[in-house]
Amino acid sequence: MPARNRRLPRHLSWPLTTTDITECLGPYMSRVTDLSFLTGHDSGTIVLGASWTAPASRTYGRGVHPDSVGFGIDVHPVAATRRAAVRALLRTRALPQLHEWVARACDADETWRLASHQHYWRLTDGLLTHRDED
Repeated sequence: MPARNRRLPRHLSWPLTTTDITECLGPYMSRVTDLSFLTGHDSGTIVLGASWTAPASRTYGRGVHPDSVGFGIDVHPVAATRRAAVRALLRTRALPQLHEWVARACDADETWRLASHQHYWRLTDGLLTHRDED
């Protein structure tokens, strides 16, 4: 990304690109309603996040616009000096897991689809872990 278009401080970088996510998800990309490259200075150990926004009940003023229903993906910034190593790890391990999570969600039963869900990939001391955090 050209320096003039960066929204991050020089010491931070995103480990993945839109192309990486698109190639990973293939046809499931059409179900992604929000792909965000976060600009916060400290995401802690989180490097990638995925969420499912459910169609909330229309009662009691809690309606969700139909265009918001679907998957959201957040790419968190990492130290620019670690970008290449984190990128390689995410492309080989996290992106296939993301694809599997989205595919399972698309095939999930109605009970799962009617609730919102979040899934995070965390990198701590070189170890990549992931889990649902509902």
